[in-house]
Amino acid sequence: MTNKNKSALSEKDGVSQPKTTSKSSAEKIKLSRKKRTSTKEFVSQILTGNIPFLSRAITLVESTNSKHQKQANQILEACLPHANKSIRIGITGVPGVGKSTFIEALGKHLTSLGKKVAVLAVDPSSSINKGSILGDKTRMEQLVTDKNAFIRPSPSGTSLGGVAQKTRESIILCEAAGFDTIIIETVGVGQSETAVHSMTDFFLLLKLAGAGDELQGIKRGIIEMADAIVINKADSGNEKNAKIAKVEFNRALHLYPPKDSGWQPKVLLASALHNQGVDYVYEMINEYINSAISSNYFENKRNAQNRYWLLETINQQLKNNFYNNPAIKDLLNNELTKLEDGKTTPFAAANRLLNK
Repeated sequence: MTNKNKSALSEKDGVSQPKTTSKSSAEKIKLSRKKRTSTKEFVSQILTGNIPFLSRAITLVESTNSKHQKQANQILEACLPHANKSIRIGITGVPGVGKSTFIEALGKHLTSLGKKVAVLAVDPSSSINKGSILGDKTRMEQLVTDKNAFIRPSPSGTSLGGVAQKTRESIILCEAAGFDTIIIETVGVGQSETAVHSMTDFFLLLKLAGAGDELQGIKRGIIEMADAIVINKADSGNEKNAKIAKVEFNRALHLYPPKDSGWQPKVLLASALHNQGVDYVYEMINEYINSAISSNYFENKRNAQNRYWLLETINQQLKNNFYNNPAIKDLLNNELTKLEDGKTTPFAAANRLLNK
């Protein structure tokens, strides 16, 4: 007879170790899991294009663990001489514009030409909803299975500055692994566009016909940064609206100051879903890159970006060091209490904290 008082949560004996696995083998497996992969092995495997090692190295880059950060920096320095040989393309556009479909279509076109493509993300929205815009990864079903493509979501729950810095370091690792085209995707609704613009060679803005800037939430500043505008979903009876939008955007682009590169931004039509116009977009990007290289603008821009990221990294580190200082944490709480009690001003409190 069964015991009626027996708890439904009672434990059962676990599965015993199979007889075919010796104790010595089990110990070896445990030790191999605990064994730390050396920096030398990481670098040698990355340089051969080993994707699992590339993924693990990017995980180290994204980690906040001090030991992981130390090894990540060693890997990055060793990979640096093998980097900077790719074309970096930034792509932005609000959700619903068809970014995932467009990136997949462009990525497949590039791999068909023998290119190796890495897709990375800068996702500031992750700090709010803990998600990643490269949930898109599940929608790039063809590209994700392509042996010449690599898709990596951004880390979640991190500040924009942190995500952007990690993405830029991930670019170096992807380039060392042999990826000659890096696509950096951003959500298209905030400051992330500025971050992406500061780490790419070509900045592409995706638009929809007939949606209006107000509905799309795109700021004028983003249009000013764009090297090209692609009006996506120019199909299924939407061709007329797309052509009208093309004329309007061309007029708007001529009102902006000339770019330092001497390039006049272009507006193209495409339907990524039906794979129409994607080849023309790539031809245009090639045209821009060739023009930028011949005028030395390409090299000058890369140097300016390196200077920007040097200063940005210093600012980020100073900020982190300040807020993580135990003495500052205590003093900050005291100053916040004084502020709430009306015994000080924000400026006086800030000065005392900074002087400390």
